[in-house]
Order: sequence, then C-alpha cells, then structure tokens
Amino acid sequence: MSPDFTHRLTNIAHTTLILAGMGLIAWAVVGVVAGPDMTLFIVAATLAGLMLAPSVSRRLLLRGYKARPLGPRDWPAGHVLLCSLADRAGLPRTPELWYVPSRIPNAFTMGRPEDSVICVTDGLIRLLTRRELAGVLAHEVAHVLHRDLWLMGLADAMSRAVSLASLVGQMLLLINLPLLLAGVATIPWALPLILAFSPTIMALLQLALSRQREYDADRAGAELTSDPAGLAAALLKLERVTGRFWEEMVLPGRRIPDPSLLRTHPPTKNRVARLRALNPWPNEGEPDPATMRLPSGAAQPMKPRFHLSGLWF
Repeated sequence: MSPDFTHRLTNIAHTTLILAGMGLIAWAVVGVVAGPDMTLFIVAATLAGLMLAPSVSRRLLLRGYKARPLGPRDWPAGHVLLCSLADRAGLPRTPELWYVPSRIPNAFTMGRPEDSVICVTDGLIRLLTRRELAGVLAHEVAHVLHRDLWLMGLADAMSRAVSLASLVGQMLLLINLPLLLAGVATIPWALPLILAFSPTIMALLQLALSRQREYDADRAGAELTSDPAGLAAALLKLERVTGRFWEEMVLPGRRIPDPSLLRTHPPTKNRVARLRALNPWPNEGEPDPATMRLPSGAAQPMKPRFHLSGLWF
C-alpha cells in the first residue's frame, strides 16, 4: 500500500507549486502596497510567528473548545490505539489526546511531530466503532507526520497578508481617486485588477492545498492501519451524521451541495473511491466491533452553538 515514486513526486510537486504560487502572489501584492523593505520585514515576522505562535494559539483554541486532556487511565482503549499508530508512523512523541464535550462528531490535530495534540469530540466517540476510530486517528496522525499544520499555517498567513494588503491598497486608491480623476497621479492599469482579484486567487489556492493534504493523509492513514475500509466507513458515517446537523440548522430536509472548488476537504465520495482503489481491502464483509466506551468522567455533551470564543461546536 506504500505510495510509489510517481505518487510521491506528484504530491511534492503539487504542494510546492501551490505554495510557490501563493508566495509569488503574496510577495507581489504586499510589495506593491508596502514596498520591498517592508515586505522583507513582513515575511520575516510571519515566519517567526509560525515558529513561536503555535503553542500560544493551541492553548487558546483548546480553552475555547472547553477541551480537557485524556490520560491513559481516562480512556485506555483510545490511548492504546493512538500509541500504536504513533509508533507505526515513527513519530518522536505520541500526540496528546484531548476530549471536547460536543455532540458534533469531529477530530482535529494541532502542533508538529515533536509536540502535537489530537482532539476528539464526544459525538465522534459515541458514533464510531473501534475500527472506524482507528482510521480517523490514523488520518490525524498522518497530518502530524507530514507537518500539514505548519504548511497550512504558512498558506493561511500568506492568504491573510494578501487580503490585508489588498484592502489597504484599495483604500489608498479610493483616497487618491480625486487626484487620479484630475490626472495629477497615474497608476498602472493592472494594479486595481491585482488588488481586487488576488485575495480570491489566494483563497482558491489555499483550498486546493488543503484538499491535496487531505487526500494524502487519507492514504497515509490507510497505510498505518492497513485497513482502508475502516477509514472509508468512518467518512461515510460522518458525512451522513454531520450533514443532518447542518441541515437542521440551515435548511431542514434538504442537501446543500458545495462546489468542489470551494471545499476545504474533498468530496467524501471521491475520498472513499480513492480508498477503495487501495489494496488490500481486508475484512470488508465482516461486522464492525462495538463502539468504543466513553472516557471516564466524560462531560455532558453540548448541543452545537456559537460560543463567545468565536468557535462553533
């Protein structure tokens, strides 16, 4: 099941091209508004922030989600799974396991291989079987292994910088509009187009990068468990249940299809199709084991709502 050389080369080239394209756009737009010297300072400050900020933002995010750590005594079965997956992946340190008391089934990860956190919600533990949860945890471990969080943080920082620079540039053009109309000042005709469309282009490239990293995490997760069927079953179950949550809040009884281009994650049917293409496909006909037991002292799960922290869970 290990990816061949062509797959690895294609994946590296795809990620490099997207990040390079985002970097060039960011450099051009920020440089137009701030000048070359200030652009160098912004780039240095962004890279420094990516190196230093994760631990601070992680604590704030965990606090916002009302998450609490899960020790081996709190949830032995979950720790056995995670430790086994981290060992197979060759991580220098097993990610910390945290519990989020939310009914929405979800899992997410933060940090780098040397210091990472994987959060699971109450809804996820209640919904998935042991086999399916192993696939989801393997997917999150793959994100840690590939340093996807750092890559997506870099892409997000560039996208935000372009959006801010574009907004400042448009405001400057508006302020100087009388001078431009009087012919006292001139600007290149392409500048307004660059300022108007660069944030959209950056957002689309960021979404494309996110979808590519999700595909690769699916494949790596299937390699760690040697069971692509488990992850595929989890994805289909999460699609059904999560879809109902949003339908009840937005448009009950109807599906709202999003264009694939505007998704942070690839469509579930595409992810499942790629997993089905992997071999081996073991135990497809066998029944799943029972769902895993909840951690000891699990809090009463909260209904999905908007919190003062700005998070929805």
